[in-house]
Amino acid sequence: MAGHSKWANIKHRKGAADAKRGKIFTRLIKEITVAARMGGGDIDGNPRLRAAVTTAKTVNMPKDNIARAIKKGTGEIEGEVYDEILYEGYGPGGVAVLVECMTDNRNRTVADIRHFFAKSNGNLGESGCVAWMFDKKGTIRIEKSDISEEELMDLALEAGAEDVVEEDNGFQVLTAPEEFETVREALEQAGVTMGDAEISMVPKNTIEVTDENVAKSLMKLLENLEDHDDVQNVHANFDMDDSLMENI
Repeated sequence: MAGHSKWANIKHRKGAADAKRGKIFTRLIKEITVAARMGGGDIDGNPRLRAAVTTAKTVNMPKDNIARAIKKGTGEIEGEVYDEILYEGYGPGGVAVLVECMTDNRNRTVADIRHFFAKSNGNLGESGCVAWMFDKKGTIRIEKSDISEEELMDLALEAGAEDVVEEDNGFQVLTAPEEFETVREALEQAGVTMGDAEISMVPKNTIEVTDENVAKSLMKLLENLEDHDDVQNVHANFDMDDSLMENI
């Protein structure tokens, strides 16, 4: 299935990404700060910053927090300097895993990430070892109760989206990264209620995980990575039957 990401769906269903609001705010503040540092503090002229601020508003981040993060990025007020790093490796069952990090201490971060992989019978690989298995896409989640598939398909494709994928509890609109903001704004103007909206790494193909022990180890690895303070996003190319997911 185009754009299928089991880990993204699991996180969405479990509410893992929203359960720890402080963690969400920390990640978004880092993203806003780095986006402002790299592209300037003008939201209208900085698409990455605009996307980060939009996401921050959807989780009700206070305006003062957003403004302070932008000023840290532009240097108007003092703040930490974060490096963006992409770690790549293989988890249990040969599942490809991408770990997006922002850190002020590379040595600490790589040691922790390597430990998590080794602990779960996986291994941290070299740069480029698995990134080719993913495509960078804009992803926007829509609840099924909000709009019909036909209406969403017409609206999204007309705005420039590449595809609309049906999921268990809703739809996922996929876009090219450069069309993400245009499609998101079109859906917003049409009154469509959106959930998670972000630039993500979507697997081109998936690996079926059927063994319960492998599934448990894989879930533990992904959860450990997600919980780390330096980790912004985790992507993996596995598929798993819902009944197995329920068992673990």
